[in-house]
Amino acid sequence: MRLILSVALITLSISATSESAGLFDSLQKLTDPASKERQILSGSSQVLSSSKEIDYPTERTIGESLALEGLQRFGNPVKNEALQRYVNLVGNAVATNSKRATIPYQFAVLDSPVQNAFAVPGGVIFVSRALVSILEDEAELAAVLAHEVGHVSAKHALKSTQRAQFFEGVGTITAASVRGDKGKKFASAIGDMQAVLFDKGLDKDMEFEADLAAMETTYRTGYDPSAMIRVLEKLQKLEASSTNKKGSWFSTHPPLAERIARLQAQLQKYPDHSSLASVHDRFAKTAKVK
Repeated sequence: MRLILSVALITLSISATSESAGLFDSLQKLTDPASKERQILSGSSQVLSSSKEIDYPTERTIGESLALEGLQRFGNPVKNEALQRYVNLVGNAVATNSKRATIPYQFAVLDSPVQNAFAVPGGVIFVSRALVSILEDEAELAAVLAHEVGHVSAKHALKSTQRAQFFEGVGTITAASVRGDKGKKFASAIGDMQAVLFDKGLDKDMEFEADLAAMETTYRTGYDPSAMIRVLEKLQKLEASSTNKKGSWFSTHPPLAERIARLQAQLQKYPDHSSLASVHDRFAKTAKVK
């Protein structure tokens, strides 16, 4: 069933200022050695239960540490409040219709000339100014953000690390103490995720899964799901003439031709897709970064 509740962006009233302030207040805590967030990440944590998965606060803290690394690599958020608010509105619209709609999501456009987007555990999602600049309508923006939401929903970053078995085995981590070898393994696993997200890229099957999730989520939100195909086709044209692919979508994602072919086959699942929203005018007015 399609939930056309978000395309008009009427029901959402997210303040970009409060969203950004809350996100960056959280990130700032990680620079304080005395904070419980920093203690978790530095190995000063304790396993207090035998559950098979880490709890959400720990997942979010891990994600925020990776978000800090992302800011260092790709630059600070674009200083455009209207744009940041708009991206949060569109992002939260699709997140509401995702498979993991119960956690908070925060989105930011980074002032980076590299065409890329990435999601960290817990729901922080970044998209570069350069990637936004090649998009043509709101449906394409929604597709990019829904793809990243798909990664968060499936916990791809946590599953991708070579030490994923460490996270599965430690249970819930809270701000007491993992000492010795466990603390070292925890810190090393964070390093693994940095390498995967920013250098190597996620597993090919994970990217295909996020592509399919993007189509389904944009459709449920009321957008034309073929927008995901259009985004990939734009990137495919750019890839042919790109000389510096380091850190870009091209270097951290699987071959575009294969992804496009899979999505074109999947589009048959949505016979009414051409009748759904693209929203060009509002996107052109709000999202084109000067």
